[in-house]
Amino acid sequence: MIYFIENDYLFVKVSSRGAELTSIKNKDNGVEYLWQGDEKYWAGQAPVMFPICGRLYEGKYTYLGKEYTMPNHGIARASEFALLSQRDDEITLSLEANEDTKAHYPFDFIFNVTFKLTHKTVSVTYTVINKDTKELIFAVGGHPAFNVPLNDEGDFEDYYVEFDSKSDALRVDFSPACFCTKDDKLFTQGGTKRIDLKHSLFDDDAIFLYNVDKSITLKSDLHKYSVTLKYDRMKYLGLWHMPKTDAPYICIEPWSSIPANEGVIDNLLTKEEMIHLPVGYSYKNTYSISVK
Repeated sequence: MIYFIENDYLFVKVSSRGAELTSIKNKDNGVEYLWQGDEKYWAGQAPVMFPICGRLYEGKYTYLGKEYTMPNHGIARASEFALLSQRDDEITLSLEANEDTKAHYPFDFIFNVTFKLTHKTVSVTYTVINKDTKELIFAVGGHPAFNVPLNDEGDFEDYYVEFDSKSDALRVDFSPACFCTKDDKLFTQGGTKRIDLKHSLFDDDAIFLYNVDKSITLKSDLHKYSVTLKYDRMKYLGLWHMPKTDAPYICIEPWSSIPANEGVIDNLLTKEEMIHLPVGYSYKNTYSISVK
């Protein structure tokens, strides 16, 4: 089911499948900022990552001596969420542990995704509640894709992404199969602030950075349209489109963790960068999308 929220500035659509954003439209000028999906390149739009970000080696992990399988980016993206609450400018969708989720992730949990509009900003809040009798181990992340060009103005190469401040960004090194190699390096010498877009940037798949500013803007010098993401509590920031294509979008992805290491089947208890939530506790993490 598709739900709608709006305020004086934005009209937003959200799908109950995966709690996925499907439209961010500016009421003033009708500009659609969110990629609308195309199987030629990528049918997704803004998948939600839970309880892992990225992929597991051989698609599996172990926990307390038992082996489990998990699809890339976790179980939330293909799950049907229930409507928990809705008003004109805010909606919360909820996924609660069930037989299907426990086949891949053996925990009792509630995972809520809240979308709230404030002026020209969409805030996305992940709330995880531990309903189990043991600690909950998980990660969260976003995978929103944005049209490039915006409003069909200019070409892909006329756009760039820019951090608020320069930093010595480190790039996560991936194997050809997109697993971590532990060989991270400086992304650019002299500090990273602006990254000019070109399709060949993604010939080797995603660019994942850390030690970067917590705000990034997609824009062009040709016009005033832009998209800014802020992600204060996400360690990693990914940039991606389908490799070796001329795909007219870019994903800007704030993640709390990254994929498995090359050649290593993770033990969930010791998997790096995971959040360990005590029994009875809840966790919240918010990122925002602001448009002009």
